[in-house]
Amino acid sequence: MKISNYLFFISMFLWFGACAQTVKTDASNAGLKLPKGFTAIKAADGLGSARHIAVASNGDIFVKLGKLKNGKGIYLLHDANNDGRFEKMDGFGNYTGTGIFLKDEYLYASSDTQVFRYKLSANNKPLDENHPEKIITGLIDRHEHESKSIVLDNDGNIYVNIGAYSNSCQENDRATGSMGINPCPILDSAAGIWQFKSDKQNQTYGDGVKYATGLRNVVGLDWNTQTNSLFAMQHGRDQLHDIFPAMFTEKQSADLPAECMYELHKGSNCGWPYIYYDWIQHKKILAPEYGGDGKKDGADSIQDPVVAFPGHLAPNGLLFYTGDMFPEKYKNGAFIAFHGSWNRAPEPQKGFFVAFVPFKDGKPNGDWEIFADGFSGKTTISSPGDAIHRPCGLAQGPDGSMYVTDDVKGTVYKIMYTGK
Repeated sequence: MKISNYLFFISMFLWFGACAQTVKTDASNAGLKLPKGFTAIKAADGLGSARHIAVASNGDIFVKLGKLKNGKGIYLLHDANNDGRFEKMDGFGNYTGTGIFLKDEYLYASSDTQVFRYKLSANNKPLDENHPEKIITGLIDRHEHESKSIVLDNDGNIYVNIGAYSNSCQENDRATGSMGINPCPILDSAAGIWQFKSDKQNQTYGDGVKYATGLRNVVGLDWNTQTNSLFAMQHGRDQLHDIFPAMFTEKQSADLPAECMYELHKGSNCGWPYIYYDWIQHKKILAPEYGGDGKKDGADSIQDPVVAFPGHLAPNGLLFYTGDMFPEKYKNGAFIAFHGSWNRAPEPQKGFFVAFVPFKDGKPNGDWEIFADGFSGKTTISSPGDAIHRPCGLAQGPDGSMYVTDDVKGTVYKIMYTGK
């Protein structure tokens, strides 16, 4: 070997050694309850309404904020000394929202009416942070379920959730005894997932495809690379007892309907507002606004969920884990960040945890379990405002760790497996 080559390899070895992450773990796991062998730290804190998150190949993190912090809606976090904690935080973008995604040297981010993209430099800095490309404009925002979650596939498409500006498409929204509008006019421009081109500017509804319909609101989206398909977590409808007190007890209203995971394909119909899914009876139920009584079956033509969770947990993040750090049981499985309920009273509010669903060959393979708990900091939650932290976004680090955002105080948790 030439001396010059030898010196090059030695220098590279020393460089990688200097850059190797030396994370000092937290004996309290940052307040989280985790399975044996896992640990967690607070990688960042104080960001405020930290929603969804994207991680670059060098470990830098982009966080989308639901509320501006110092006038900025996106923050780029950098770990300068490789200790797992982000000391440097730079903000840009003067709009709020929830969606953020990295793909092919571009950063995509959403407001409540638009989707933007930023060309990134080699060190992941936006080349022009003040003038992003407008990829999609004119999306509906009527101040209910208005946030636009996004995800990209590997074929040049971007998928955008457009939530329903209604609970159950009643003639009078959330009014006791009010029946549903039939057909529901909201389905024309909301309550579904729209597909657009990821590189075409100034697209509107007319340029997009209504990819999936009948989804009241989706905050957690992910593209499953194993199945090459889109998965979504729906927020189920509210207030069965409040609207139809003679038909549903308070307990039934607290538990129903299910929060559902769907595998979506072009043309999928998940049934909102005409049906809901009952995870106790394991079937689709005709909605009371459309003649149901809590027992009548929903239409067979409507798609079944792949997983059904108890009601009102508010799934806000979805991540299919493809890393190598976690044990084999987690490979290709789904993590879901449950933001926590508001409408289970007089029952205690639930959620405020990250769940895990094992998958095999692209299908659920076993019961779901709570993976990370303790975000709320309380044993019993009467109101969501009682929770100290509420998990929202999920992302996988280049080392196989997992990041979880909290949109109360703006904490970013880093969860790692050490085996200890």
